[in-house]
Amino acid sequence: MDHPKIIIVGQGISGTFLSWFCYQAGIDFVVIDEPRSNTPSRVAAGIINPVTGRRVVKVWLDDLIIPFAEAAYQAIGSFLNETAITQTTIVDFFPNPFMKESFMKKLAQKEHYISILENETPYASYFNYEFGIGMIQPAYVVHLQQLLPAWRDFLGRQQRLREEPFDFSQLRMETSAVRYKGHLADMLVFCDGTAGAANPYFSLLPFALNKGEALIIEAPELPAGQLYKKSMLLAPMTEPGIFWAGTNYIWDFEDENPTAGFRESAVQTLKQWLKVPFKIVDHKASVRPATVERRPFAGFHPVHTNIGILNGMGTKGCSLAPYFAHQLVEHLLHQHPLLPEVDISRFKNILSRPLS
Repeated sequence: MDHPKIIIVGQGISGTFLSWFCYQAGIDFVVIDEPRSNTPSRVAAGIINPVTGRRVVKVWLDDLIIPFAEAAYQAIGSFLNETAITQTTIVDFFPNPFMKESFMKKLAQKEHYISILENETPYASYFNYEFGIGMIQPAYVVHLQQLLPAWRDFLGRQQRLREEPFDFSQLRMETSAVRYKGHLADMLVFCDGTAGAANPYFSLLPFALNKGEALIIEAPELPAGQLYKKSMLLAPMTEPGIFWAGTNYIWDFEDENPTAGFRESAVQTLKQWLKVPFKIVDHKASVRPATVERRPFAGFHPVHTNIGILNGMGTKGCSLAPYFAHQLVEHLLHQHPLLPEVDISRFKNILSRPLS
């Protein structure tokens, strides 16, 4: 019988980095993950954008999270012999005068990452726009479609992967260990994404699932070296001429499937914005594990202390997961405290209620 020290449930972006840092630290582990095609990390464009929202504000912990993420992707990428991350620029076409005004206000305050584009000529033959262009840099594209399968293959070769759905009825608590089927471990950490909202140990946490949809389009005439943003985001994919087009948040949805409504409005937006021909190659959708407070969940259950969680990354998973996966491993090895804003001990009272 194997004796992994940690069982990690899920191999999305959180499970990938938690297992990567465990591997780096020499912690014994096994990953249990059911292969599914429409998980958020397989549908996402993998964008790390350092500023966000209508008010053009820097993302939370930008000066810690972003350099850490860049270094972590470069490290795992070079280990796997894959390009895991590419630095890029977001060309931000102001959709209306108010957005331009917000941008100019931030620029006047000498905000990091942003500048105004003086020479718009290179873009005029590809795009329709009326209110000027800002530039956001550095931004990054994480190549999830290559990285996640490459790490999965490595786990498989190391015999550290079980490709199966997680079965709660097989989980047994022992005095200072957990037993799952044939595996005895010191602890089990759920990196189970949206399934976390129905996880019997963590369903009382304030998850706020949201749905995202994207079109994959072919637009061979569009220059591929940058990201483009107007009322949606266009991101070049690794295959030449192919772009990801998306960025919506739907809070009230019936299921995780693509919708005709999104497709129609996205096509309309693209037709008005692009001057070059495009055709739709695919339409994807998935539900993201976001949280009410827009902060991740990390740490161990107050009652079932060898059951942990790393989840709730929402739309910022590519930038947040490496940092907090590393923090959780440091917490395990050296009892380093987790950041209070993510530590689930802040929900101790709620989580101490009996499991239903």
